[in-house]
Amino acid sequence: MGAARESALPLDARERLELCDLLAEVGPDVPTLCEGWTSLDLAAHLVLREHFSKWTDEKMAAEKAKGLPALIDRLRAGAPLVPWRIPGLRTLMNGTEYLIHHEDVRRANGLGPRTDRPDLDAIAWQMSRLSAWSAARKIRPHGLELRTPGGLTRHFGPDGGAVLTGDPVELLLYFSGRRDAAETELTGAPEAVAAFMKAQTGA
Repeated sequence: MGAARESALPLDARERLELCDLLAEVGPDVPTLCEGWTSLDLAAHLVLREHFSKWTDEKMAAEKAKGLPALIDRLRAGAPLVPWRIPGLRTLMNGTEYLIHHEDVRRANGLGPRTDRPDLDAIAWQMSRLSAWSAARKIRPHGLELRTPGGLTRHFGPDGGAVLTGDPVELLLYFSGRRDAAETELTGAPEAVAAFMKAQTGA
C-alpha cells in the first residue's frame, strides 16, 4: 500500500493517510515522541492546526472528546485549500509536519526508520539544511557540517567544527527536538561539539 501511495499521491497527502492508518491501528492511548502527548493528543493537534488559527486548552479538550475515530476521519478528509494545499507550499508546510508526526508515533512504539522513501529523504535534507544554518549561527566561530551515509554533505562556517551524521530523516528529527530518537552521530572538535550541544539543549 505504501509504494502505491508514493506513486499516486503528493508526499503530504500520503504521509497524512499513512499516519491515519497507523493511528487507527495503535489506538488513542499510545505514547508519542511529543512529551506528554498520546496518539489522541497528536491527532487533535493536527486537526486544530489545520482548521483553527488559534486554540485553547478547552478547544483541545473538546476535540479529544470527539474520540480518535472522528479525528482520523477529519484528517483523512484533507486540509483546507488555503494555505495547506497550495502547490509549491504544501510539501514544505504539511509534508514536513506529517513526516515528523508520523515518526513521532512510529518511533515511540517500536517502529524503526523507513528506508524506502527517497521523497522523504529529499524534503528532510532540504529542511535539515535550513535548521543547520540556524544552528551554525549560534555556535560561531565554530563551524558545522552535515553528513549523510549516502555521501551528501553541507558545510556551515569554517572546517574543523562539529559534524552531525545521519540519514536525512534522522537529521530532521534531531533538529526538531527528537534527539534521543534520531539515529545520528555527533563528532568533531570538542569545543565545537560542546557549543553545538549547548545551543541545541539551551543548557
